[in-house]
Amino acid sequence: LKRVADYLKDEEAFCFTYGDGVADVNISAAIRFHQGHGKLATVTAVQPPGRYGALQMDGSAVTGFAEKPRGDGGLINGGFFVLSPRCITRIAGDATSWEAEPLTSLAAADELRAYAHHGFWQPMDTLREKNLLEDLWASGRAPWKVWE
Repeated sequence: LKRVADYLKDEEAFCFTYGDGVADVNISAAIRFHQGHGKLATVTAVQPPGRYGALQMDGSAVTGFAEKPRGDGGLINGGFFVLSPRCITRIAGDATSWEAEPLTSLAAADELRAYAHHGFWQPMDTLREKNLLEDLWASGRAPWKVWE
C-alpha cells in the first residue's frame, strides 16, 4: 500500500483486499458504512466456514451430527477494507505487517470499525479450499460472482 500512496492521496477513501479468498461482500454498502462512521478504517468482519463436521452431544452421548457448521460464531478479519489514505502513514515499509502494526494501532486509537458481512466468504489458503472454489465456479454455483 505504501508504494501506491501517491495515487491515493487525493481520494477520500479507497478499497483493498488481500486477494486470497472470495466473497459476495456488498462493496457499495461497505463504503457507505465507512463514510457513515467517520473513522479512518473499516475491516469486513466475517464468520469463517467450519472445517469439520460437529458432534451434537448430550453429556457424553452423541445425539447427532452437523456437517461442517459455520465456525463458532466469532467474527474474523475477512480481508476486505475501506480506508482513508491517512492509514498509509502507519505503514513503515515493505516489512510492515498490516495486521500486526497498522491495524493494531488503528484499533488502539479507536479509528477502526467492522462492517459485518453475513454472506458468502471463503478463503483459499489450502489445496482443499482451492478445489472447493474451482468446483463451485465450474458448476455455475459461485456465490461471489455478483457482476451478472
